[in-house]
Amino acid sequence: MAETRENRLKRLQMRSMRRGIKEMDIILMRYAAARLEAMDDAALDAYDALLSENDQDLYQWVSGQQDAPEDLRDQIADIRAVATGA
Repeated sequence: MAETRENRLKRLQMRSMRRGIKEMDIILMRYAAARLEAMDDAALDAYDALLSENDQDLYQWVSGQQDAPEDLRDQIADIRAVATGA
C-alpha cells in the first residue's frame, strides 16, 4: 500500500524533529515547517534521503564547517538559508 502524501509529510516532519542532536532537531524542524508542504514528490524523495545522513555530518555541512557533497549542496544551502533567515 502506497503512503499518502499527508502521511508522508507527517513522517518527514517527525523525522525532522527527532534527530540525534538538538541542533539538528531545531534546524530541520524549522526547515520542514517552512518547506515541506510546497515540495513536489522528487523534492520529498531527496529530503527523505537527506534525513538518512549522519547528524554530525549534516550539522557540519549546514553550519559551513565542511563542504557538503556535490549532490547535496543545493539542498544544504536551502536548509542553511531557512536556518539563518536569509
